[in-house]
Amino acid sequence: MAGTTRAGELLVYSARHYGQEAAFEAFTRKTGIQVKMLTGNTGELFERLKAEGDRTPADVLLTVDAGNLWNAARAGLLSKVDSPELAANIPAHLRDPENRWFGLTVRARTIMYNTNRVKPGELSTYEALGDPKWKGRLCLRTSGYIYNQSLLATMIKRHGEARTEDIAKSWAANQPVLINSDSKILEAIAAGQCDVGVTNHYYLARIVAKDPAFPVLPFWANQQTTGTHVNVSGAGVTTHAKNRAGALKFLEFLSSAEAQQMFADLAFEYPANSQAAINPLVAKWGKFKQDDINIASAGEFQAAATRLADRAGYR
Repeated sequence: MAGTTRAGELLVYSARHYGQEAAFEAFTRKTGIQVKMLTGNTGELFERLKAEGDRTPADVLLTVDAGNLWNAARAGLLSKVDSPELAANIPAHLRDPENRWFGLTVRARTIMYNTNRVKPGELSTYEALGDPKWKGRLCLRTSGYIYNQSLLATMIKRHGEARTEDIAKSWAANQPVLINSDSKILEAIAAGQCDVGVTNHYYLARIVAKDPAFPVLPFWANQQTTGTHVNVSGAGVTTHAKNRAGALKFLEFLSSAEAQQMFADLAFEYPANSQAAINPLVAKWGKFKQDDINIASAGEFQAAATRLADRAGYR
């Protein structure tokens, strides 16, 4: 049990399990406000907040995936805040249009390829992974994985359901190897079990940090069209926060270049605040155009994406 926080303390419910402690400690040094943390998976923390209601000791909810943040806001677990600092630090497409949550780190979900078996010129878009030339050469996560649901959801926002269903059908027609781990997809690509796949960029960064010769590189998808799909880890002030002022100050600090730099350096994620530098290992992969559609669509069309994948035969 986390217990009830006192004045001068914050309690964060966090579904993010790495790369955050340094920023939390820096906030305490700067403000004197102690940060306590209760960790769990997103579903567990949502149910806890719902059950606790106005008795919750939690001041901040921090989780991964914009779909999860959207669901938390829709369930009434997060409250609107008014912060010019957050609005200045976090681009509009990486935050809730009603200011109930804010993306803090950016995860690019893009095409990965075996550098010995694929030339970059053969690659272009997510949609083109449905080309028959990739039959038997494609690795994907299952459609039930939330990051892939979010990718499909933003495609629905961009293209509509009919076009997105056609894309998912073309992927399924290529008989992808379904692997329920981004890291294992990258290992399969390196081993030649498949030639291309789709994963979050930082999984590759973690591997390359230990093995610089790992024969996989990212290809920034859709640079001539909509841009590469991005997702976030992010946070919001809980509806029944007891230390609301401290919680807002905490989010503002996490959006600052100082804290964003810590996330980028420790977790290989892209900073949401452009004033922070990209980790040098990740920066070697070059700049790319992000899809600037508001990532709230990941939640808005999550249910539609799940149904669509089922209809398309993409499991």
